[in-house]
Amino acid sequence: MGSVKDIEIIRNPSERDMGIARFHFSDRYSVFDWGEMPDHILNKGAALCLMGAYCFEKLEEKGIKTHYRGLVTPDGRLTTTKELDSPLNIMEFHLVNVIQPKIRKENGQILYDYSVFTQQLTNFLIPLEIIYRNSLPENSSVFRRLKNGLIKPEDLGLDHYPIPGERLAKPIFDVSTKLEKKDRYITWKEAQRIAGLSDWEVDQLENLLLKINHTITEIASKALLVNEDGKVEFAFDPERKLMVVDVVGTLDECRFTFKGLHISKEIARQYYRRTKWYIDVESAKREADAKGVKDWKSLCRSQPPPLEPELLKIISQIYMATANAFLERKLFDVPRLVDIVASYKDYLSERHVA
Repeated sequence: MGSVKDIEIIRNPSERDMGIARFHFSDRYSVFDWGEMPDHILNKGAALCLMGAYCFEKLEEKGIKTHYRGLVTPDGRLTTTKELDSPLNIMEFHLVNVIQPKIRKENGQILYDYSVFTQQLTNFLIPLEIIYRNSLPENSSVFRRLKNGLIKPEDLGLDHYPIPGERLAKPIFDVSTKLEKKDRYITWKEAQRIAGLSDWEVDQLENLLLKINHTITEIASKALLVNEDGKVEFAFDPERKLMVVDVVGTLDECRFTFKGLHISKEIARQYYRRTKWYIDVESAKREADAKGVKDWKSLCRSQPPPLEPELLKIISQIYMATANAFLERKLFDVPRLVDIVASYKDYLSERHVA
């Protein structure tokens, strides 16, 4: 079970052959790597499932290999978004091996051994998360890392120090670890080393990212959304061919804006950034790093509060309306996204939130 979706394994993968599994998308959500939050967001699971399926289908149409097999009907048949007459929340996909790096402790620090990932390995999840960035919104992690001296503008391919809200002349690709207790941003040189990638495979990844980014941007534009950034994961199939895995193009994987207003999981993030719990989360993560503690949540001094009911309803409607807009069909009985956004603006105005 994941924090927002559950995995049902139909057939396990072998060393050389892919298996089959299903994502059961839930109405749970997670922010700041906490895991399941106190509330459930009505129909979020089905909306994410349809958005992700639609994006996979569009990528496949463009010749981009994915692990997607189809949506699962209540009677167990596979179908596509074109054939739907009601929402579904189960997606079937090809399953590869997930190989965990070995963990050891040295001088009080947790270290990960990635030596198992060689250029001869096949049929496995690449242990990286890649983020494409078309802009740098105010709360982008890039600014925190720049301020703390963890990166320099040139590490991101920039020839200047960026400003919050800046639209980039061309997308930049950030990379982080995927299978560690807490994801950490790394350089592309380190990413290539730990994942066992050849120079050619890194170039191929970047070419695929450009196409994926462009496709998601096109889809989002139908909902009048701007694709600011997004997360993509990859695997190698049994022939060591790259394929897109997990889910792409949803409100959880991407940061979308509507006329400058964040329309994604960022709504919940912004709400929680104004709480004491968020301060405790950041403090716990820093303390865990300093002490070499693997489970930072055990150091957190408080639990997340629930969302306000009005905001919870708005977020639910945004998920459903965005799915309707992506598929260009009214599968969820909600107002248009533009009208829901107006309600969200009213909500923020009443609480004097900028």
